[in-house]
Amino acid sequence: MSAGCVWITGASSGIGLALAERMMRDGWAVAGSARSADALSALESKHQGKFFAYPLDVADEVAARDVVARIRQERGGLDMAVLAAGTHEPFEVEDFRTEVFGKLVGINLMGVVNCLAAVAPGFIGEKRGHIAVVSSVAGYGGLPTAAAYGATKAALNNMTASLKFDFDRHNVKLQLVCPGFVRTPLTDRNPFPMPFLMEPEDAADAFYRGLQSDRFEITFPRRFALILKLLNMLPYGLYFRLVQRGTGK
Repeated sequence: MSAGCVWITGASSGIGLALAERMMRDGWAVAGSARSADALSALESKHQGKFFAYPLDVADEVAARDVVARIRQERGGLDMAVLAAGTHEPFEVEDFRTEVFGKLVGINLMGVVNCLAAVAPGFIGEKRGHIAVVSSVAGYGGLPTAAAYGATKAALNNMTASLKFDFDRHNVKLQLVCPGFVRTPLTDRNPFPMPFLMEPEDAADAFYRGLQSDRFEITFPRRFALILKLLNMLPYGLYFRLVQRGTGK
C-alpha cells in the first residue's frame, strides 16, 4: 500500500489513535479529527510533519464538509478516509432513556453518514480513493447492555454493504471494519467479561493489514468474530441461552 494522506476520525484515542500511530510509522500523513482540539494539538506537536489536527464534531454535517475541503487544500489531496469516530453507553431497560439512543445514533451512525457525504464526491470525481467504515461485531446481533450501541452498528453494517455496489462502479474501495473487544476508554465501561480482549496496538496492526487486503470486511480478533457470526445463525432460543451463559447477563 503506497503511503499518502489519510483522514482518520476519532483519532485522539482508542483504535483511531493506535491506527494513526501505526500508519505514521509506515510513512502516511495523518489528518486527524476528533472533538478534543487539545488532544489533537498535542499529537500534532508530538508528530510534527506527520500528524495534522482538524478538530471536528462528526455530528455536524457542514463542519465535516469544511474539514474535508481544508484537508484536500492544505495537504494536497486525500487518499483514504477511516471513519472511526464513535461512542458507547451501556443501556439497560430499567433505565430506558431515549436520549441515549439519540446520542449514539447522532454520533455512531449519522456521524459516519456526514463524513461519507463529505468524502464521497471527491473520490467519485477522481475515480479513486479508499474508505473504511468502523463498525463493531456488536452489530451482528443483540448483546446485553448494547441495545443502542449495537443498533447503530447493525445499521452501519447494512449501509456499508449496500453502498459497496455503488462505490465499486466508481473504482472507490470501501471496507467495513468490525472489531471485537479492544481495550479503550469505551470498553472500560462494559460491565461484563470481554473474551479475546485486544490491546490497541495489536488491533491497529490487524486493522492496517486488513486495509492492505482486498477483503470487504476486516475483523479482529477473527476467531471471536467467527464465533459471534455462528451464534447468530442459531435459533433465537439457543442464541439467548448461550449469550447469557457467556456474559452472565
